[in-house]
Amino acid sequence: MTATTLLYFLGASIALSLAPGPDNIFVLTQGIARGRKAAIVTALGMCSGVSVHTTAAAFGISALFYSSLFAFNIIKYAGAAYLLYLACKTLGERSAIRLAKADDRPAAALFKRGFIMNVLNPKVAMFFLAFLPQFVSPKASHFALQMLLLGFIFMLQAIVIFCLIGYFSGSIGNLILTRPRIGKYLDFLTAGVFTSLGIRLALAER
Repeated sequence: MTATTLLYFLGASIALSLAPGPDNIFVLTQGIARGRKAAIVTALGMCSGVSVHTTAAAFGISALFYSSLFAFNIIKYAGAAYLLYLACKTLGERSAIRLAKADDRPAAALFKRGFIMNVLNPKVAMFFLAFLPQFVSPKASHFALQMLLLGFIFMLQAIVIFCLIGYFSGSIGNLILTRPRIGKYLDFLTAGVFTSLGIRLALAER
């Protein structure tokens, strides 16, 4: 992987992590209602679940990529269609940012719940199956290791962003509640990222 590819991947990952979604909104609610510590613990649990999805995608997709051109095209077009679907869904649900009630569980339970929420979410699994392969060079060796590296980078930046959301959750929550247009702009950004990734994946060659 080139430095340009890694920077593009990092930029796309940061944009997607910043976009309003169930995970970061849940972290936000914990911070507003229960304080920074609860929010950061929840964030660490959710981000740790990325490791499971990355491993599954790395070793499952790598086998399919090497097996046949037909399998490659099936995964490619299915992934592209899913990313474009996410773009349309994001615009269709334009900014319904609502803060739910926070959980009153202890820190260890919050970490466990965050981890399980992420691991058992099939949408997250599908997203990683569509997202990671397009940044990997099939011509290079160690296909699975490339995907594991990308997953590790995604997890690190998600930890930083989610923990910052948890730390500044009170201020961020007030800003979102008093200025709903911010969520609208983030929705357009998210839809744009999903669309560009979907098109890029559809045009990828084996």
